[in-house]
Amino acid sequence: MRWLVTGGCGFIGTNLVRKLVAEGKHSIHIIDNLSVGTREDLEAASSFTEVRVSEVSSRLLTNPGLPFPTLVVGDILDEQLALEISRGVDVIVHLAANAGVRPSVEDPRSDCLINVVGTVNYLEAARRNGVRRFVFASSGAPVGECQPPIHEEVVPHPVSPYGAGKLSGEGYCSAYYRTFGLQTVALRFGNVYGPFSKRKNSVVAKFIRQALAGETREVYGDGKQTRDFIYVDDVIEAIQLAAGRPDVGGEIFQIASGSETAVMELLNLLAPVLAEAEYSNTHLVHTAPKAAEVQRNFSDISKASRMLDWQPRVELTEGLKRTTEWFLANPFSTG
Repeated sequence: MRWLVTGGCGFIGTNLVRKLVAEGKHSIHIIDNLSVGTREDLEAASSFTEVRVSEVSSRLLTNPGLPFPTLVVGDILDEQLALEISRGVDVIVHLAANAGVRPSVEDPRSDCLINVVGTVNYLEAARRNGVRRFVFASSGAPVGECQPPIHEEVVPHPVSPYGAGKLSGEGYCSAYYRTFGLQTVALRFGNVYGPFSKRKNSVVAKFIRQALAGETREVYGDGKQTRDFIYVDDVIEAIQLAAGRPDVGGEIFQIASGSETAVMELLNLLAPVLAEAEYSNTHLVHTAPKAAEVQRNFSDISKASRMLDWQPRVELTEGLKRTTEWFLANPFSTG
């Protein structure tokens, strides 16, 4: 298939590209503005060819079978670029986003532009270019504060602007499916962790970075808040199933482990993994809770199991071990 991955230099994007390249039978285009991920991050996953924005029409359309994934450094708010880069594509995986609650609280308008208008740009490009499937990366944030487990029929009440933007994206996916027949699938990811996450600000990556740097671990609030941690390889499998599975157009799926883990429990699981790697710093501080953060969050994944034939395979302890090993082999830098 011909894939277009928005945000393909980011954490999930580089893991998806690496998997597709390993399968050896896909054409892959990537668009990323490099605001978080870098060329070096993508290079660690796969060799690639960079194509300028001005060359997209001439190079990608006339030579779709380029030997490596192609990277276009561009903005998802560029409507014309969206139309050009998605021509001839079978599947769009829309990962590009203003990620996280905190940035959305600091600048709600920017969050809306990127996460709502950017999503509509690629939905519209998919519609106009006859793209077969559109996979949208969402999260549990649209649901907001509720009695878990979260499932697809819970009425959303987003707590943060980030959640509101992702809910809007889900709504537009539903509208484009029901109005235009575009085969959209929205995947609500749990807290994704794993290799290639060195620039990610999620709790697993943060704790590992702090431990390896000998820094004090920072826990927001009392650490009793719970999350549903899902290893990135399991997420990539869900994306590929969502891209190819018949009869799932217009659907939303919870993609998580189905298990509830408190932040302090996560630290306790991570401690022996770090100790095995001879990093035993256990000092931590509790700081003020983050604004607009939900207290409990884990998912019912039965719908994904039933309709996508998907199940998570990597247990949390094993996933933490693999992630720590990757961080040790790939020391973090800000370059």
